[in-house]
Amino acid sequence: MGSAAYTTSSRLLFRQLFEKDSSTYTYLLADTSHPDKPALLVDPVDKTVDRDISLVKELGLKLIYAINTHVHADHVTGSGLLKSKVPGVKSIISKASNAKADLFVEPGDKITFGDLFLEVRATPGHTVGCVTYVTGDGPNQPQPRMAFTGDTLLIRGCGRTDFQIFSLPKDTLIYPAHDYKGFSVSTVGEEMQYNPRLTKDEETFKNIMANLNLSYPKMIDIAVPANMVCGLQDVESKAL
Repeated sequence: MGSAAYTTSSRLLFRQLFEKDSSTYTYLLADTSHPDKPALLVDPVDKTVDRDISLVKELGLKLIYAINTHVHADHVTGSGLLKSKVPGVKSIISKASNAKADLFVEPGDKITFGDLFLEVRATPGHTVGCVTYVTGDGPNQPQPRMAFTGDTLLIRGCGRTDFQIFSLPKDTLIYPAHDYKGFSVSTVGEEMQYNPRLTKDEETFKNIMANLNLSYPKMIDIAVPANMVCGLQDVESKAL
């Protein structure tokens, strides 16, 4: 089943896109019933910017925002390239991330595109600036709701996380920033029941997370400095 089939809103265009080297998902959302067809990309990757721009053009959309859930350590954000290639695009990241962007969001803020919007929820843990973007609650908003969780909540996994996401309705669709096993979507209820880390008591969870023994992310020394400046490091260095 294609990801677009999961949502019942006729006005929301939704596409789930994949970058294979870092196993990163980028999400395209647009309000197709609005005259401008305004669109945004969640967690764009520098390597797939041209693909994303081509898709936006093919679908007749107007890209207005490039949004990051956090400062990624495993790939360079596509925000900077998108800004340089598509006039008018604004980059967004949480204020708590301390990274550069055109717009900074805080918990409770709304990111509006046409008549649709995303709510900003603070979900720190994986990084201090991690946020989850949740589709709005209202008559014209997509149902079931959709949560773009970054690295905070993965399908059957998680980053070092906060549990606020579990306060969402159980049918809320979970769309993470990565998946390494081929899964594309889950739900809050499913993760509450089956997530092998988050179904444990607090002490067991802490022990699991403290003993993951993850390898050093191969892109971290390049990705983090670049992402702190919105992926604009090349542009800025040439301007100096």
